[in-house]
Amino acid sequence: MAPSRAFCEHCQSLISAAAYSSMPSRNDFSDGKTIDDTSRMEFSSEDKLDSFGLVKQKGKGQPAYTAQSRQADISELFQPLNVGRAKLRNRIVYAPLTRCRATGNVPQDNAIKYYTQRAHGCEGGLIIAEGTAVSESGRGYPDVPGIYDQEQILQWKKITEAVKAHGATFYCQLWHTGRVSHSGLQPNAAAPVSSFATACAGDVYTPHGPEPYPIPTALDKAGIAEMVDVFRQAARNAIDAGFDGVEVHGANGYLIDQFIKPKPNQRTDEYGGSVQNRCRFALEVIQAVVEEAGADRVGLRLSAFQEFGDVADPDPYATNKYLIKEINRFNLAYLHMVEPRASGAEDTAGQFEDQDLSPFRKLFNGPFMAAGGYNRERAIAALKQDHADLITFGRHYLANPDLPRRFRESAPLNKYDRATFYGGDDKGYTDYPFLPDSHE
Repeated sequence: MAPSRAFCEHCQSLISAAAYSSMPSRNDFSDGKTIDDTSRMEFSSEDKLDSFGLVKQKGKGQPAYTAQSRQADISELFQPLNVGRAKLRNRIVYAPLTRCRATGNVPQDNAIKYYTQRAHGCEGGLIIAEGTAVSESGRGYPDVPGIYDQEQILQWKKITEAVKAHGATFYCQLWHTGRVSHSGLQPNAAAPVSSFATACAGDVYTPHGPEPYPIPTALDKAGIAEMVDVFRQAARNAIDAGFDGVEVHGANGYLIDQFIKPKPNQRTDEYGGSVQNRCRFALEVIQAVVEEAGADRVGLRLSAFQEFGDVADPDPYATNKYLIKEINRFNLAYLHMVEPRASGAEDTAGQFEDQDLSPFRKLFNGPFMAAGGYNRERAIAALKQDHADLITFGRHYLANPDLPRRFRESAPLNKYDRATFYGGDDKGYTDYPFLPDSHE
């Protein structure tokens, strides 16, 4: 039986419930308010606002105005946008959320209902499927789906047909966790692979309890070439399964990020050292996936500032500016980047004043997607100020399959249930209610 887990929407990390319970609550508001409550908070004339005009530090003055009184322009969220060959009807994206319900690494029949519900509610938007292992060695957690064998492809095909029948655009996130794994999830109980033979700091949570991350096997050049082909084949499998496109997961401390970031990548050959060398594997994967699926069906996810997976980058701007300049030649469908407020909590906005996605947004030559701590008003402001073209939502979209309608109507949101984020049955998976009269 898988251990109890807590959910990190933007890094897709698994943390034991015991460890999580001792951490400060940053994903919820400390006073218990909901996301709707904070969108209606009163602002003082002495408050300090962030770049989106939202409070980052409360002052002591009298309330000058409220978010409700200034009525943000909701139409910003419902502008159409061409993303590659897809025509989206809104800017609200369902984030790739690991749910650990794919028994035997095959999506189960309840996944058809789960994704169909969100397709029904997305009003012609984009849904990015949960992280999907590109190979058996790519699994870092129990019961995650794969896209590497025929049974998986056929089951995904049932899901894609149901999702697309509701007018949604559906992408598959291609995922290899690299060293963020353990031998119990690897073929023949082998060590996981990575850019270099250094273990990830901390513990991995196994069915037998927490254990230190194992020392991975460093991929040699032949292994790197084979891994590029693994991603190529996974892209082909995803398209054959009916997905509209694929997102290459190059973020959050997983395999591609383990090459990009200098801390885990201590190689001395052409895949390590300089930023050009560290980005080489990522670019080879992207090129292979583009050749297989077409650039207008390929997105890329990056996390410049996140440290999950023990991959802190001392110069994230230099690394990601180089990489983005290089990927521009592919004309990808979109670039998906994680905000520095990595926990997803809105009350961290003032903690990252020296970190910003704006330089990357300006560099990229296509649709730019931002993830991390967004509510309705922050998303509207980000779109109006050209900070991003698309905004991803995770926990609240998970709990509100009709989130676009709720945003448009200022309707209350269902509260998400942390205890059911990972594993289990339909509870917390397919039982979140729609608004009345939604004709689910």
